[in-house]
Parts: sequence; C-alpha cells; structure tokens
Amino acid sequence: MWMRINSPAEGQAVEFARTEPCGGEAAREGRHASHDGNYGMADAARKQPITSASLFNLASVGKAVIATLLAQAVKQGEVSLDDPVAKYVTELQQGGDIRKVTLGQLATHTSGLTRTPQQYEPWRRGPYTLPDFIRYLNAWKADDAHMPGKQDIYSNTGFVLLSLALQRRFGELIGELMQARLLAPLGMTATALPMPRADGRRELAPALRRRAVQGYNADGQPVGEPGVQQGIFNWPGAGQMFSSAGDMARFLAANLGTLSDQRALEDAMAFAQQGVFRVNERFTQALAWQRVANGDRVIVDKNGGLNTTSTYIGMIPDARLGVVLLANCGGEPATRIGRQILLALARSGAVASDHGHAGD
Repeated sequence: MWMRINSPAEGQAVEFARTEPCGGEAAREGRHASHDGNYGMADAARKQPITSASLFNLASVGKAVIATLLAQAVKQGEVSLDDPVAKYVTELQQGGDIRKVTLGQLATHTSGLTRTPQQYEPWRRGPYTLPDFIRYLNAWKADDAHMPGKQDIYSNTGFVLLSLALQRRFGELIGELMQARLLAPLGMTATALPMPRADGRRELAPALRRRAVQGYNADGQPVGEPGVQQGIFNWPGAGQMFSSAGDMARFLAANLGTLSDQRALEDAMAFAQQGVFRVNERFTQALAWQRVANGDRVIVDKNGGLNTTSTYIGMIPDARLGVVLLANCGGEPATRIGRQILLALARSGAVASDHGHAGD
C-alpha cells in the first residue's frame, strides 16, 4: 500500500509505504482546499478496491463524536460537565465511589475507571450486558491510583458510560442522538453504529454492511466479517462507529470552523477541543481530543486502533489544517503519520511528538 498526500496550495507531500492487502483512505482539509484519496483493497479476496464510499471501523476516533454531543448539550444548558453520572444513570445511585464521577471526568479520562472492566475484575469472562455493567460500576472502589479527577487513565469504560448517560438524559439511543444532533446537520450519511442481531453479535444494516471493508491484522490476514462489531459491551448503542473518509472529512471541516451554516455546532466543537486536564508539559487532555505540543505547533487529535483497523483525525486549528486517515489493517502507525502530515503541511520543522494515548 502506498499513500501520497499532496497539497497544491502549499507544495508539500508526505509518503508512506506498506504492502497489500490492506487499504485506506485519507482526507485533508486546508486553508484553501480539501483533498482526498483512497488506495489498496477493501477486500483482497474479492478484489474489491477501497472507494470513497468504503466504511471503516473508527475505533476510538468515535469518542470525538460522543464528546461533541456532550459539548453541544453543555453549551445548550442541557447538562453540566460537573453533573454526576448517577444523576442520569440512576441505578448508580445505589453504588459507592461511582457516585463521585462526573460527566466531565468521563470525557477527559480522569474518572479513575480502568480501560476495561476486566482490568478491575480480571476473573470476569465474556461480554458485559447492561445489568453486568451496572453491577460492576456499583461495586467499583476508587483507590489512591484511581481517584476521580486526579489522574489520567485512558478508559473505554468511561466513554461507554458517558454514552449511556447521554442516552438516559435525552431518552434516545445514542445512534438516534447522533443522527438528529450531528450527522443530519452536517450531512454525514455514511456514519452509523452496528445493531444487535439474533445471535447477540452486532453488525451494520445490510445497505451499509455491503460498503464495509474487510479488516486485516498486522500480518495482513483477514479477521472476522466486514461490518461486524468487536468489543465486550453488548447492548444497543455501546459499540464502535463505522464511517467513511468523506463523512469524517465533513466532521473535520466543522471542527476547523469552516462551515458557515453550522456556527452553534462549531462552537460546541471548539469547546470540546479546549484543554481540561494537563497530563504533562506537552500533553493536555480535552473532551476526548488530545492537545499535543509539537515544537512550534499544537496538534489537536484523536486516534484509534483495533486488530483490524487504524484510524486518526487531527488538526492544527490556528492554521486551519486537518487530516483524516482510515486504514483496514491493525497495527499501523496512523498517529505518527497523521502528525507528520500536519507538520509538513504547516511548514513546521518540528518532529512529530509521541505524547498522548495510543487509543483503541
């Protein structure tokens, strides 16, 4: 696989090489124009190439979408970052330390909750249903290394809980909230959550599943079926999002403030990008987004990765530059590549930082 992203306006190019069968899409937003390209195979066995309509598992890049919904609700006075999550997920009012956790802490990875529930209860096997999840949260105890608001611990658990809280606050599934509050206003027609099927697994609706890429591991071997969900959380709305590079480019453009007809939504996005928790001198956590100093430039980004996908969305807001990378192979250095592209387009001589979370 080979990628070359050109910027005619700035005269820059970045190259990255990899062998087949994996493929990917790249979209870039700039001061003067947007550019996109696709390469490689959506399904090597069927000889199906990647196209602009191909759908990828976003992995943890989807957290930026959830954070946008939270930021929008905060800006509209519908919730507060300081609201306890138990205010909305009322079963947690019977718990212990979970009652101290706020929506803002969930969105900034400072809740104290571990990445997955099994890191807290390693004896537990199999997927978590919603009753299993509530039981775990009510039993959770915060020790000195996991105190709410005191430290940075990347937590998929926290974002699953945040999604549940937003669903409870508005009385709609998170997919319906996304559609009404974000996807429809931005014209994002290729972004969706898989839904449960009879055997308990989750997959995209048939029309979208036909566009989903085959995922491959780092050795280029196919894993699972296109459009089928991974993960341990097993109830509607708890899964990973799928999207296309075109849709994510639209999301990126809104985050850069370039859509004149979506000012309120763009204000919420700008709010989500503001730093909240300083992890170290080069890395500050925002609402899902990372703010990472790279020499003379601050990159705001979110990355994701599973054994079948590598994803990245990043931007230099003051230069109005951004890039989206989606690949259907696990183990790709999407974050490093994305940051290198951004720094090259910004004509910065800085070396891409490795600070921030790996994402998954």
